[in-house]
Amino acid sequence: QVQLVESGGGLVQPGGSLRLSCAASALTFSSYDLKWYRQAPGKERELVAGITKSGGRNYADSVKGRFIISRDNARNTVYLFMNMLKPEDTAVYYCNAQAVFLQYWGQGTQVTVSS
Repeated sequence: QVQLVESGGGLVQPGGSLRLSCAASALTFSSYDLKWYRQAPGKERELVAGITKSGGRNYADSVKGRFIISRDNARNTVYLFMNMLKPEDTAVYYCNAQAVFLQYWGQGTQVTVSS
């Protein structure tokens, strides 16, 4: 059974940093495009960052220059390095793995940016 398990969320002060991890199992990790989404209370889920099978990256304008997405195919893990965090980054963060006809989601990890 395919599983995506996020970790690394928590409470951080504005200007701080966090590293989110998403470990995958039971799939051919290197064959999937990987993405991080987030959903804040009362808002729709939005794409934060993505990394393709070949390593191409894209970011939402709101996080460009602050967040970095990275993947380690040997560890079946995708990371989201979040720097210079702002209160508006507060949300549940989800990882997503997508192939041609398949898509999987993690359960989410809460990130709260507050003083």
